[in-house]
Amino acid sequence: AGAVVLLLLTMAVSGWYWVLPRDAVTVETHYMQRGGHLMMTELHNDGSRSITDFRIDIEFQNEEGERLDAMSLELREMEAHSSISGDELEMMVIGHTVWDTYNIVIDVEYRDYSGELRQLEVTHEVGYWSQEIFIDKAERHTWPFN
Repeated sequence: AGAVVLLLLTMAVSGWYWVLPRDAVTVETHYMQRGGHLMMTELHNDGSRSITDFRIDIEFQNEEGERLDAMSLELREMEAHSSISGDELEMMVIGHTVWDTYNIVIDVEYRDYSGELRQLEVTHEVGYWSQEIFIDKAERHTWPFN
């Protein structure tokens, strides 16, 4: 009887994870000082449905807000339970001292499973440490609670 109850609980939890329409977008950014300023970003769609019209813009700014470099990526669709990383999400900024502080500005925009436009904008101050990791999560939306 205990095994059957455990099996039913496992099915209920996996049903929530795989079946209920929900969006769960996470942006993971690694900042390192390696002969300059290196930023590597990984995108995660941990939701149970695809997201569409995905766009991410990442700017590297000085303390005054002046843009020193930028990168962006646009995707027509990002499948559910998937991650994206690679050369188009890496940026190396050379020619600026590693002794100052800087800002990394991340702007994300996408359409969730219901077609609603979702946005996430965050700013991280960097330069105090030679390596930092930031994990930014967009607001989660789950049907029917949305």
